Amino acid sequence: MKVGLYFGSFNPIHIAHLIIANHIVNENYVDQVWFIVSPQNPLKKTSGLLNEFQRLHLVKTAIEGDNKMRASDVEFKLPRPSFTIDTLVYLEEKNPSNHFSIIMGADSFQNLSKWKNHQLIITNYKILVYNRPGVNVINSNDENVTFLKAPLLDISATQIRNLIRQKKSIRYLVPESCRIEIEKGGYYLGASQQPA
Repeated sequence: MKVGLYFGSFNPIHIAHLIIANHIVNENYVDQVWFIVSPQNPLKKTSGLLNEFQRLHLVKTAIEGDNKMRASDVEFKLPRPSFTIDTLVYLEEKNPSNHFSIIMGADSFQNLSKWKNHQLIITNYKILVYNRPGVNVINSNDENVTFLKAPLLDISATQIRNLIRQKKSIRYLVPESCRIEIEKGGYYLGASQQPA
C-alpha cells in the first residue's frame, strides 16, 4: 500500500490540512494518508502547544469515518524531539509491505536542509510538496520530489489559536466536530497549553 505520511503538530488540525490530504488521495499519489502527530518538533517552540493526546484526539475526531485517513501516535513512543528520519525507519520496520511518501508544505521543504539526515530522506523517499501562501520554492530537479497542484488555502493553526484567544468564531476553519471538542475542552485559552 502507498502511504503518505503527513507530519505535523496539528495544533489544531484544520480544513486546509484535510483538503490537502484528500487531494493527495483523490489524485492517486497515495492510497492512504497517515497524520503523524508530532509531540515535539525540533524546529518549533513548544509554548502554546496543546498536549499531544488532545491533538491526536482532535485529528481522530476530524477524520472519523474516512478509511483513507489515519491518525498515528507513533512518535509518542519514540525519543524526543521527533526526527522524521527516525520515524521513517521505525515505520518501515513495522510495515515492510508499505511504500511511504512524505507530505510537506513548501515552507517545510525550504527548511529541509536543516533536518536530520535530510539527504537520506530525499534519496530514499518520495516527497509530495504542496504550496503555501507567500512561499516561493525553487523547483527541485530531484526525481523523488513532486510539486502538487493542491488547493491553496491561507489558513494556519496560529491564526485559529489567536481567534480562540480573542473569543472569536473558528467555525468553518476546523471540522465542526473539532470545534465542539475545542470549545468543550477550553483548548488554547491559556497562555501555554503544554503541561510541565
